[in-house]
Amino acid sequence: MMKLIVHDDYEAMSAAAAQWLVDRIRTRPAMLACLAAGSTPTRAYELFVEWSRRTPELFDELRLIALDEWGGLSAEDPGSCQFQLRREVVAPLGMNERFLEFDGDAPNLQAECDRVADWLSRHGPIDACVLGLGINGHLGFNEPADSLQPHAHVTPLAATSLGHAMVRDLAAKPAFGMTLGMADLLNAREVLLLVSGQQKGPALRALLHGPLTTAFPASLLHLHSSVTLICDGSAYAALAADI
Repeated sequence: MMKLIVHDDYEAMSAAAAQWLVDRIRTRPAMLACLAAGSTPTRAYELFVEWSRRTPELFDELRLIALDEWGGLSAEDPGSCQFQLRREVVAPLGMNERFLEFDGDAPNLQAECDRVADWLSRHGPIDACVLGLGINGHLGFNEPADSLQPHAHVTPLAATSLGHAMVRDLAAKPAFGMTLGMADLLNAREVLLLVSGQQKGPALRALLHGPLTTAFPASLLHLHSSVTLICDGSAYAALAADI
């Protein structure tokens, strides 16, 4: 079941997302939260961290896992998912020992994915999964394809992914990404999908009104029993205009 919630603007959407996460921690203090990087959840993470300053004890048992990473980017690279998540969430919450991420600079990317997959098989499933919607329907680096991988894996990146703000200005762009697989995401107890900006209108329309297809991976979220889709007014207005 997918529950759609529309907020007037990005700030209101972000506040609702932060509240959603806090509500889940209150129910399950030791929950495992999967976090996506990128600009869409940034403000939600800031507001989430603000909650920790008011009620720090609420976050004592929280565990985090990163959704994905650009292959070849180290944790010190400002374009890496690690860099963003550590700066915005992990460091402010003091969670270095309770955060699992992909090492984008690992000498063997497949072995690194195997390490993450093994950890998740022993410590999962994910309790709360925060995702963004890719313009081409990707979730993490689960790119459109004839078939999708179930667990953590290395994947070639689509042209739309290489145009992402995190890497588009790099002289040498990564050719591969590492990501949790679709089974990992669909096995999460709850999913929060955030959609912001008018450029996401066509993708939002495809998600809400298109067929279930691996050519648009996000459509498979309709198979999940508990998905909360929060979008801002500009994304929803673009959806209406696209219809």
